[in-house]
Amino acid sequence: MPNSANDEASKKTVKAKSTLADQVGAKAARKLRARRHHRQGVWFGLGMMGLVGWSVAVPTLLGAFLGAWLDKLYPDGRSWTLALLVAGLTIGCLNAWHWVTKEDRAIREEQENGDDDK
Repeated sequence: MPNSANDEASKKTVKAKSTLADQVGAKAARKLRARRHHRQGVWFGLGMMGLVGWSVAVPTLLGAFLGAWLDKLYPDGRSWTLALLVAGLTIGCLNAWHWVTKEDRAIREEQENGDDDK
């Protein structure tokens, strides 16, 4: 009986070591892929933030300016400025969501393709 307990403990130790080795190997492979694809650095992240920001800001401002112009042209009880500002904001958020999901999909595909190269 005591011998089987030692066998169980040694099997767990071997399994833990192989799991640790697999984790270290996966991390090393990720670092190597990151070094090969170093194009996505800090400037890429800042550019993406700028792209997302502008994709929201431009339609929002265009909606506000168009609404203000319509309010001057047709001065009735409706607020075209507010309505078109909200419409522009909605369009801008949908546009930003499109860009972010597109980049996320590209990153995930690259990671999946990179994992196959091991």
